[in-house]
Amino acid sequence: AVADAVRCRVSVGTAESLTGGLIAGALTSVPGSSAVVRGGVVSYAAEVKESLLGVPPATVRDEGVVSAETACAMAEGARRQLGCDVSVAVTGIAGPGGAEPGKPVGTVWMALATASGTEAFEFCFAGTRQQVREQTVNAALERIRCAVVAVSE
Repeated sequence: AVADAVRCRVSVGTAESLTGGLIAGALTSVPGSSAVVRGGVVSYAAEVKESLLGVPPATVRDEGVVSAETACAMAEGARRQLGCDVSVAVTGIAGPGGAEPGKPVGTVWMALATASGTEAFEFCFAGTRQQVREQTVNAALERIRCAVVAVSE
């Protein structure tokens, strides 16, 4: 993802909940990442999603923190706050607890925001807490790569 961003000169940012900064960590572990990675926000608490990323409290209240709407608002907020071309946001239930009706452990909502719009994706990962987080990071890196290539075309 980072190599594509550097090659395409597309800046990237993150807003993370369940991954706690792992996506930003993966992006910045690549030499040359400072040319394109603008930053990341770890917004574990709903209040941080609201205050730093501008997620409307009504969205959190009505849709929940694990929802397409919240993920989209997080991605849009990160893109705005970080001034990047592409932002990714993730929110979900890594487990082992935290399941809700209709939202089992492993439910993850991811959103990507670019100048042309915001798109949300739902994933249902299986495994331990760490495995759910790792699968989320891998999915995010792949989505970022695709978005970077699309933005640069």
